[in-house]
Amino acid sequence: MRKECHPLLGGASRGSAGEDGRSYKHGFSSAEMESLASVCEALFPPLPLADPSFEGKKEELSGNKAVQSFYQASGAQTGIPDEVAELLVKRGFREAVVLVRVVLWILSSRLGTLLLCGFLCFGDTWPFVHKFSYLPLEKRERVLQRWFRHRFLTPVRLAFLYIKILCLFIFFTRVDENAENPAWEAIGYQVEPAENPKRVPEERPLHKGIIETMYQTDTSLLDSLADKGLKVTLDSKNNLYKIKCDVVIVGSGCGGGVAAAVLASSGQKVIVLEKGNYFTASDYSSLEGPSQDQLYESGGILATVDGKVMIQAGSTVGGGSAVNWSACIRTPDSLLQEWAKDEKIAFFGGSEYVSAMDAVCERIGVTESCVEEGFQNQVLRKGCENLGLAVHFAPRNSSEKHYCGSCGYGCKKGEKKGTDSTWLVDAVDHGAVILSGCKAERFVLEKSYKSGSIRKKKCLGVMAKSLSNNITKRLQIEAKVTISACGALLTPPLMISSGLKNRHIGRNLHLHPVLMAWGYFPDSINSEFKGKSYEGGIITSVHEVVSADSRPRAIIETPALGPGTFAALCPWVSGLDIKKRMLRFSRTAHVIVIIRDKGSGVVRTEGRASFELDASDKENMKAGLRQALRILIAAGAVEVGTHRSDGLRLKCEGTDKKEIEEFLDEVSADEGPQSLVEKWTTYSSAHQMGSCRMGINEKEGAVDQNGESWEAEGLFVCDGSVLPSAVGVNPMITIESTAYFLSKRIAESLRNNSFPVLVDSFC
Repeated sequence: MRKECHPLLGGASRGSAGEDGRSYKHGFSSAEMESLASVCEALFPPLPLADPSFEGKKEELSGNKAVQSFYQASGAQTGIPDEVAELLVKRGFREAVVLVRVVLWILSSRLGTLLLCGFLCFGDTWPFVHKFSYLPLEKRERVLQRWFRHRFLTPVRLAFLYIKILCLFIFFTRVDENAENPAWEAIGYQVEPAENPKRVPEERPLHKGIIETMYQTDTSLLDSLADKGLKVTLDSKNNLYKIKCDVVIVGSGCGGGVAAAVLASSGQKVIVLEKGNYFTASDYSSLEGPSQDQLYESGGILATVDGKVMIQAGSTVGGGSAVNWSACIRTPDSLLQEWAKDEKIAFFGGSEYVSAMDAVCERIGVTESCVEEGFQNQVLRKGCENLGLAVHFAPRNSSEKHYCGSCGYGCKKGEKKGTDSTWLVDAVDHGAVILSGCKAERFVLEKSYKSGSIRKKKCLGVMAKSLSNNITKRLQIEAKVTISACGALLTPPLMISSGLKNRHIGRNLHLHPVLMAWGYFPDSINSEFKGKSYEGGIITSVHEVVSADSRPRAIIETPALGPGTFAALCPWVSGLDIKKRMLRFSRTAHVIVIIRDKGSGVVRTEGRASFELDASDKENMKAGLRQALRILIAAGAVEVGTHRSDGLRLKCEGTDKKEIEEFLDEVSADEGPQSLVEKWTTYSSAHQMGSCRMGINEKEGAVDQNGESWEAEGLFVCDGSVLPSAVGVNPMITIESTAYFLSKRIAESLRNNSFPVLVDSFC
């Protein structure tokens, strides 16, 4: 067993399955599972070691047992289809589960296979028409290829896409009792080795202020709350604990963590609710599967309802700041002026906001340079330099020597300064209490009788519940001020479920949509670029794509892609192609194109978001993708491409400028998998904002310039959802600075007794 880590991050529960007697709860029938296994096998088939792309190396590969085993491995091997079904039921939309099961049921019969597969299900012998699982492997592959290109019955295409994503993700992330995966050796991947225990802080920085409800019972929770200095009473009739404080904050990320520190430091008794669990540097494993499951919203498997955008958002103590890629870019001056003048949010144009950014950058230890860059950032920097393009170091909340490619799974070096190691530490040092594994259900609102107030309601606190089965009592937290800081995906559903009606709640959702370009750089003695794709600081270089008149169009950075995410996002062309791609994993450099989206989406229900790009977004994305490919070619890639469904790519050796430009002319920012087109793409998003936007009145926004709801007195929002529009750069500094400014105002109002004193009639 590799280094000790937290049991939830060790992956032991996702070991081999099926024949070992493990029981599953997915509820799929045996016929559906037979179809599912046959689809998984066609997606990732066992193949002979006869790959023409490795000319001149066949003798070497014939002796490579890891590669031989990899070629012979199958997506239908023991446990994988059951894990696909299990994960789909656990994380998928209800209609996605129904869709997949219907398609699998249709494929389980000869008539259904005839309807979906046509002449490919015909055989030469009785019964002449075969169900899908009885078709030869090459025919099943051809069926999938046809459906991935099909223009009309796109729900069927979407069903196969769900299976493809889950099957490949599971294949490359499942681990045995030794935290190993047999495919990793073949693809050149290894989990970052354990840090010297003497260098990793063992203490839990929040220990004196955190109550981890996953380890509590009804009785011990009551004692723990009292030990933290909270006034708690038992309401046996309603089976709940009533807890009193000055401020309750829902969420512990970039917004909630900052607000907790500012308000606790001002003398307020603060409670922070966080539905995720608490992990520290010594807990992290860097294992992609269990880390995604525990540290991300919906286990890292969350998409818009149409499958167009794959969304990642942190869901742990520290929120996104615990798992983000460290980029600390200040809010652009042009954007601040836009928000101040066009949106009429005056403080964005003033010195106080600049001071807030200064305070934030100082507290989280932002550095401006990097001593040693990893493989992908070396490629980005060299490509830009060869083209004469400007490329800058990306500021980070870590030291200049920080060389960690696994910060997306929690920084096990303990060097990245997320809110869990900075602002929340400040908060608990001033008496704040953090309840982890505790989910807010609704804000408690009642009618306001305050004379002259435009707000017809007032907020008295929040109702919450522990996610632990050992705690049966709900929590009723009474506070003078209630702050929603659970992010742009979760703040709107919480406000709507509490009865708020403002039209802007849940609208104006911006995602900073991302498309990727890739370049393959074979490893050799003469290679200019050292290392592997998953090593080194995740984002240390950034290039801005501008128009002819110098207007920003996109930024280009580098991502963190473990093998599971890499395989899930890669276009599937054939079983052989995906195996070739994965054998190149460690030397395939990806760059991401991020745009400031003018289009927007809607999120009104937890876990269900929609999003639409506008025409200018697509043009900016296209310009960014073309620039990214030019950079990869200039850096010396032997092959480049995009993630478009047809596997668009170019072999660079021997190509001239004209051929390159012809290739770049093919690049497009396509619609998603449900669109009625043959070539489609899937976008990604790691930044969400704007869904409870700030406005000068209730017609312009969901909250005012102080972050207070236009409908309910004492209810504030301090997270990325208050931002008036997309930022256009990594938004951590903008979110933290906005939360810092707003919480300073809230603290001042509390000092001036601007909020009513709570009475015992709270209900």
